[in-house]
Amino acid sequence: MPTLESLHAADREAFVALLDGVYEHSPWVAEAAWAQRPFATLAALKQALAAAVRAAGRERQLALIRAHPELAGKAAVAGRLTAESTDEQARAGLAHCTPQEFARLQQLNADYNARFGWPFILAVRGPRGVGLSRAEILAAFERRLAGHAEFEFAESLRQIHRIAEIRLNDRFGVTPAAGRQVWDWAEALAVHSDPGFAEQGQLTVTYLTAAHQACARQLQAWMRECGFDEVGLDAVGNVVGVYHGRDPAARRLLTGSHYDTVRNAGKYDGRLGILVPMAGVRALHRAGRRLPFGIEVVGYAEEEGQRYRATFLGSGALTGHFDPAWLDQADAEGVTMRQAMRAAGLPATLEAIAACRRDPARYLGFVEVHIEQGPVLDALDLPLGIVTSINGSLRYVGEVIGQASHAGTTPMGRRRDAACAAAELALFVEQRAAVVDDVVGTVGILEVPAGSVNVVPGRCRFSLDLRATTDAARDALGADVRAELQRICAMRGLQFTLERTLAAAAAPSHPAWQARWEAAVAALGLPVHRLPSGAGHDAMKLHEVMPQAMLFVRGGHAGISHNPLETITADDAELAVAAFMHLLDGLATA
Repeated sequence: MPTLESLHAADREAFVALLDGVYEHSPWVAEAAWAQRPFATLAALKQALAAAVRAAGRERQLALIRAHPELAGKAAVAGRLTAESTDEQARAGLAHCTPQEFARLQQLNADYNARFGWPFILAVRGPRGVGLSRAEILAAFERRLAGHAEFEFAESLRQIHRIAEIRLNDRFGVTPAAGRQVWDWAEALAVHSDPGFAEQGQLTVTYLTAAHQACARQLQAWMRECGFDEVGLDAVGNVVGVYHGRDPAARRLLTGSHYDTVRNAGKYDGRLGILVPMAGVRALHRAGRRLPFGIEVVGYAEEEGQRYRATFLGSGALTGHFDPAWLDQADAEGVTMRQAMRAAGLPATLEAIAACRRDPARYLGFVEVHIEQGPVLDALDLPLGIVTSINGSLRYVGEVIGQASHAGTTPMGRRRDAACAAAELALFVEQRAAVVDDVVGTVGILEVPAGSVNVVPGRCRFSLDLRATTDAARDALGADVRAELQRICAMRGLQFTLERTLAAAAAPSHPAWQARWEAAVAALGLPVHRLPSGAGHDAMKLHEVMPQAMLFVRGGHAGISHNPLETITADDAELAVAAFMHLLDGLATA
């Protein structure tokens, strides 16, 4: 079994021999990485190999893709697979396909190769590293067959890197135990889902439903098993676990994220930020180790605003920003928040909710681990990234008012077309946001009320979502969009309404806390990559009362989130836990 030390001592030929088979029939990858020795960690070796592929150019990358065998293809049938591929396909049960499954795989192989010109590549041992089911493999095959060629090319390389990662783990005798625990917890928590979604196999957990309460009970049970000293539920349904420092009265590090979900969600948004620090506390408890400070992990009951219009309810209660009017909001079934709280056994009083407020003086700061929810880290083959700022945002709902008229008899120059004006605005938003780094603008809703195929639209409703890393850039974008809307409507003889529904301030990471995450990532032998967060997070609320900083974890499938395809690997979760532990160690010795 090789070690990093044996790799460092090897000449180029021996180095390549030690890594033979990690990248299928492609020794040039190891040859290119040899010059990057020494590698501080196995993760650093993986990065060097991935970087060698990135720098190789498309021709060599395509040759690497084509070096891989089809799944249950001719080479497998003839027994001509490498030992590594034989093991991987066997673990996925591809040697035991039913005749129908085998026939389907052969057809998919042929269709995919005809469409893209290379074989379908999938790390069949999956995100946990133990093997996908044949049903999961077929589903991935069918989904990706409909993909875009450039996406599939990039995804094939990402899958090859995942295959190589698992092979390296086997060769070096490494098991991502903490990462698998986090992955298993996420899977187990996802069995709880709201009615109407659970029956369809979809994950949806909204505030204080039966599924939501089941998640809260499960998190509390796991926290107790991990060795937390105090575990409980607060007045808004936040799950709170405390692991005392050497002095129980010492200040605490606050961390956590939310456990509610959007509808038809993924398994890691929010929840990863609860499970990673839980794994950290479990490691401390098992080692009998106490730090100079306490650790408080909060599973926030609500962040998504799905059942009630009360976004950041959970973290807002901790910062003292719970809006009393929320208690009287009713959900789609007419159940008020006050009624839902009482049904869940919560006191539903402002006095009890006010007691959730934390004294910032009792805390060192707030850190949050979160899946990226975007494509940046996945595209760069990076497992971790450091958040520089959570974007500020403005949201509007608006309507352009023109004149509905007959599509056949109204000359083009005499029309007062509300939909065309809104479309023109949407294009402006796209173009204006694109010229400034880390600024984004979205028109997510375009609706013609009572529209008809033969009627010039007289009204068009629209939404605006404008985000930027600074409030100044956010406000400049908002002002320019409003001015353009006025110009368009004046030119076209239209009127408009525009109502701002949200103004969230940007939350730049605290420099010292961002530096702690950076040091933790560097200690793992990984590149330090900084990026903003375009999505909102609980850290935005905690930012109002204490220093905060976030760590992003790569999401698979090009970083898709708020989607059942949302995924991470056990190896990336392992690195997130390790980074969290490094941050704790650095804080303990500061």
